[in-house]
Amino acid sequence: MPAVGGIGPGGGKEYPGNLTPFVTVTCIVAAMGGLIFGYDIGISGGVTSMDPFLKKFFMSVYRKKHNDKTTNEYCQYDSQTLTMFTSSLYLAALLSSLVASTITRRFGRKLSMLFGGLLFLIGALINGFAQAIWMLIVGRILLGFGIGFANQSVPLYLSEMAPYKYRGALNIGFQLSITVGILVANVLNYFFAKIKGGWGWRLSLGGAMVPALIITIGSLVLPDTPNSMIERGEHEKARQQLRKVRGVEDIDEEFNDLIAASEESKKVKHPWRNLLQRKYRPHLTMAIMIPFFQQFTGINVIMFYAPVLFGSIGFKDDSALMSAVITGVVNVAATVVSIYGVDKWGRRALFLEGGAQMIICQAVVAAAIGAKFGIDGNPGDLPKWYAIVVVMFICIYVAGFAWSWGPLGWLVPSEIFPLEIRSAAQSINVSVNMLFTFFVAQIFLTMLCHMKFGLFIFFGFFVVIMTIFIYFFLPETKGIPIEEMGKVWKAHPYWSKFVENDDYGHGVELNKGAVKNV
Repeated sequence: MPAVGGIGPGGGKEYPGNLTPFVTVTCIVAAMGGLIFGYDIGISGGVTSMDPFLKKFFMSVYRKKHNDKTTNEYCQYDSQTLTMFTSSLYLAALLSSLVASTITRRFGRKLSMLFGGLLFLIGALINGFAQAIWMLIVGRILLGFGIGFANQSVPLYLSEMAPYKYRGALNIGFQLSITVGILVANVLNYFFAKIKGGWGWRLSLGGAMVPALIITIGSLVLPDTPNSMIERGEHEKARQQLRKVRGVEDIDEEFNDLIAASEESKKVKHPWRNLLQRKYRPHLTMAIMIPFFQQFTGINVIMFYAPVLFGSIGFKDDSALMSAVITGVVNVAATVVSIYGVDKWGRRALFLEGGAQMIICQAVVAAAIGAKFGIDGNPGDLPKWYAIVVVMFICIYVAGFAWSWGPLGWLVPSEIFPLEIRSAAQSINVSVNMLFTFFVAQIFLTMLCHMKFGLFIFFGFFVVIMTIFIYFFLPETKGIPIEEMGKVWKAHPYWSKFVENDDYGHGVELNKGAVKNV
């Protein structure tokens, strides 16, 4: 049995609790909500590089790819309609995440996950049977609605269900599912592209039904979180659930703190307006800046358009799809590293190391592509060793993202918000993420055409800025119980000026020296 609750070495409370098989299985099932997001990210780039798909829906791109020998290699996929096919999903996800906030707050995390799975399932069916571009777009919009609900509710569910000592590792299960979804999509694209008759793209798009069914069925069998039950006034059920989740009898201290947090949250009649209060300035800043920077790492340039990108820099169709598979494998493996290290090394260490790694790789890739392609983008035959070097540094870059900004971009925002603003703030987080995912997806191919290899320098600049931002403004949140998280801002040399002494007063004061900042 763990010791009773008290003050932990990190300066916050230590609630008793074990990593029980029940909570482990629960978090694994919930984390599979990330599969729908990952599968879509991986599948769209591969499908848009398949000739039968282009020939049916995007004939102008097909002609440019095969018949127009004067076309700059950087520009062969430059089509706003083609990018709208990819990016429309993220605009829809942005809109649905705002609605999902209210549903998540009033009816629980499970219902939002259920809606996400059902909408994604319908969208996958429409895309698999699409006969015209409008069907593709409608299907993508429904997929986006599903992703908006899932991305709003799953990270919150995981952060609330997990014992605080293991919150980082279990929450990163969501990002691991995203990376597995990307990898599975890349592998399927590789094999479906070889199907005779040119209908493999239908299997790729329709295959999204499988992860949709997983999250739909999972949401029906998962228990709700104690936080959510308390929020809806089901106190006795919440007590029993917390006892079951933690695997110990002594849950009174954590339960009482959850009740106190819930009572504080009920005083807030307008959580969206409440976000503008001075004491929530740190939370609002992180809810906006972290997802913004996550998209401007340039990772989705690789993941959305990996086959297209590799095709544009001289790889043939098969090798382009295989290169995307390789980056997918690296993505999964590096995310496992993050699961191991996030509660051991801390969030800040991973953020800073990953940022430095990505900056170096982006500079090398820009130099390598620029030296071979120059401005006109016509490399002739790309030597095998040269292609291997480019892929290798892209893989190192993907690894840096996968153990830093990938998982932590979802983990940190989901764990820093107090209950009274949690659903609204998470909606801001998801909305900003989807807005800039849409923006990057929509303009990437045009940027590649005009900026050429300078595109990697463009994103590298943002990686420098965001690494500096983390160094100065993000406190370490490792080992802090989620209901005590407000205290880290009072201990931060910059954010403390925005937080009054009586803010978050229902918990225990953190020792300023225990919180690692600058």
